[in-house]
Amino acid sequence: MSRPKREAEATAIGLQTLVDGVRPITLADRLAVRAAEPMRPRWNPYARQKACDVGLFDEVGRAQIDLMDLLGSH
Repeated sequence: MSRPKREAEATAIGLQTLVDGVRPITLADRLAVRAAEPMRPRWNPYARQKACDVGLFDEVGRAQIDLMDLLGSH
């Protein structure tokens, strides 16, 4: 009896034979994993995100009196 030919995958260290039932990792598989990762800064991957305190997200700005409220009170 002859054994069925197993699939193989080319890696950086050479050709690797795969276990039965396992398929080779494709470029699409690798890209899908990379796309699912959270975004990181390119120059400093360990940098922390700065607080967004501008415009709609400005906590101090929300505490200000609205101009219409100021004019309506007189």
